[in-house]
Amino acid sequence: MTITESTERAAAMSAEEIVALTKRHTIFSWSAQGSVNPIPMVRGEGIYFWDANGKRYIDMNSQLMCVNIGHGERRVIDAIKRQAEELAYAGPGMASAVRARIGPLLASLTPGDLDRFFFTLGGAEANENAIRIARTVTGRQKIMVRYRSYHGATAGAISLTGDPRRWANEPGIPGVVRFFDPYKYRSHLWREGDSDESFTARCLEEIEEILRYEGAHTIAAIFIETVTGTNGIIIPPDGYLQGLREICSRNGILLVCDEVMCGLGRTGRWFAADHWNVVPDLITMAKGLTSAYLPLGAVAMTESIAAYYDKNVYYGGLTYNAHPMSLAAAEACLQVMIDDDMLGNTQRVGRVMTELHAAMKEKHPSVGDVRSIGLFGVLELVRNRETKEPMAPFNGTSPEMQKLAAFLREQGMYAFVNWNNLFTNPPLCITEAQLRESFEIIDRALEITDAAVAG
Repeated sequence: MTITESTERAAAMSAEEIVALTKRHTIFSWSAQGSVNPIPMVRGEGIYFWDANGKRYIDMNSQLMCVNIGHGERRVIDAIKRQAEELAYAGPGMASAVRARIGPLLASLTPGDLDRFFFTLGGAEANENAIRIARTVTGRQKIMVRYRSYHGATAGAISLTGDPRRWANEPGIPGVVRFFDPYKYRSHLWREGDSDESFTARCLEEIEEILRYEGAHTIAAIFIETVTGTNGIIIPPDGYLQGLREICSRNGILLVCDEVMCGLGRTGRWFAADHWNVVPDLITMAKGLTSAYLPLGAVAMTESIAAYYDKNVYYGGLTYNAHPMSLAAAEACLQVMIDDDMLGNTQRVGRVMTELHAAMKEKHPSVGDVRSIGLFGVLELVRNRETKEPMAPFNGTSPEMQKLAAFLREQGMYAFVNWNNLFTNPPLCITEAQLRESFEIIDRALEITDAAVAG
């Protein structure tokens, strides 16, 4: 079969053929292959995408919290086409015009003096390189990470990951030390009636205690998701990130903020750390950097860290680092966000989402907690608000959560339903009217979990 014949056949495929051939010849991530039931997605526009049967879906998760500017943005697609015609590939040791342009643009958005970048092809790669940089620059080996973190699926990144996805990949790299998240709803450090200030102080005291036992002088970095993503949208209380910054500075430890998911506008600021006026030593990013139109990640570093490599070899790199087509996608994506004031839209519509979350909690007894920052949100579902018994067990599912997910899909909504969490992470271009329409579907869906509430 020729390429032309194959293309013509693909255009004429039914939804069933697309799914069958995809399942026959490819492997899906994080899945037992016999249980996957993929949507045969064929096109997208704005907050919507369509399957091969013509059914429209609201993309309430921006695919993997990555299509921040929305689907089908012509300005980015056209930029990719222009770059392909000008220069489709340049090796990582080459300078290119697009590489020269993207640096100053990105530096104008990152906090403080994080204005030097090592480009990768994704978030996990960015985190791998951040591990390398932290260990090399400090001369130390240990890295502190949180239990409800996810940092990627490559060897080092999955070792840093705290959630159960790391279990099958252990023992992993050595030197990883874990601590607990500032997760007020389920933290062992939270006391009823606590102020954010007292809870934050208790969290930071526990970190200080771990440092005493481990030896602060052995810790290269404290490595966190600024706002925890797939493990529940855990937003640090005010004072927490500032306290971490002070602890790191006092002990010569690098503060590394993984903003692969929460960065590039998702929280209503360019980077989530900006909410607390904290400048990390390293920021890792990907996803929203190109809105996933092409793969790209980056490690942003301060001038002092970059200066180390002026005289010392950087022992890292891959064939596709600083790929010109990916950089062109990033340049265009960032410009679209600036031109369309997507941060402003995220802040405005994000306030509406906070109100809608509160309304869902007031109306539905199965909603135990709601959390959001910008357009980064979650409804945590429970069987009993008093005991906080989750609607599905940790690292598991339940008939109710499965029915909830199935109902949303039937109603034309693609959402991330994980454990006892329903995530609300739409593209940043969403309008208030579109968001309200989306929550009308969620409102009906929650009747399924309400029926399972004890008492």
